[in-house]
Amino acid sequence: MQFRIGVVLAFAALLTGCVGAPQRPIAFSHPAQDANAQKVGVIMTALPKSDVYTPGAGFLLCMAAASVANSTLTGYSHSLPEEGLPKLKEDVANLLRKQGLNAVVINENLDVSKLPSAKASGPDLAKKDFSSLRAKYSVDHLVVIDIQQVGFERPYSAYIPTSEPKGVVIGLGYEVNLATNAYEWYSPVDVHVAAEGKWDEPPSFPGLTNAYFQALEKGKDKFLEPFKG
Repeated sequence: MQFRIGVVLAFAALLTGCVGAPQRPIAFSHPAQDANAQKVGVIMTALPKSDVYTPGAGFLLCMAAASVANSTLTGYSHSLPEEGLPKLKEDVANLLRKQGLNAVVINENLDVSKLPSAKASGPDLAKKDFSSLRAKYSVDHLVVIDIQQVGFERPYSAYIPTSEPKGVVIGLGYEVNLATNAYEWYSPVDVHVAAEGKWDEPPSFPGLTNAYFQALEKGKDKFLEPFKG
C-alpha cells in the first residue's frame, strides 16, 4: 500500500512541478456562487494507451529483461479497450449540472506541461499557472481528469518480479479556481485489482482481463464519486 501511494504522489509531483511536500487531498465542494454565475469547465489530459508497467525495473538491462518477460501480456494489453474512460468528462459535467452548476465539457486535451510555472506559491496553490485558461475557455473553475496509467502493473526488484500482474488505473483529479490558481478539489486515484485464480493464461489472459475491467469500473467510480452529492 505504501508503494502504491508513493507512485500516485510521484505522479502528482511530476504533474504540478512540485519539488517539496506533495499536495494534500482536498474534498470537493461547490464553487462559491456570487452575483455573477460561475461556470465550470471539465477537461481531460490525453489518455495513455493500455500497457504493462514494471516499476522497480529501473536500470536499462532490468527494463529490457522485464519487457521480454512480459512481452505477450504487453501485446495483449494494447488490444484492450478503455471502456468509458474517454467519457469521464461528460459524466462529471452531467453530475455537476444535476447539482445546479453551469458545467461545460472542453473537448480538447489539456497538456499541463505546456502551462507556465505559477508566480505565487503556498498551500493548495497549483504549481502551474492555469489563469490563462479562464479567458481561453470562458470558465471560472476547471476540473481536470488526468489518467496516467491504464492496463497492468507488475512490480519488480531489479530483474525479479515481486508480485503477479494486476489490473491498474492510476491518475489524479483536481479542480482549479482560475481567478486564484488555488486547488478546490484534489484527489489521487490508485486502483489495483488482482486476478482471481490463475493470471498467466495466454493468449487471452481471462483472469487478468476480468481484473482489468474491474479496475476500469472502480477507477471511473473513484473519479465520479465526489460529484454525486
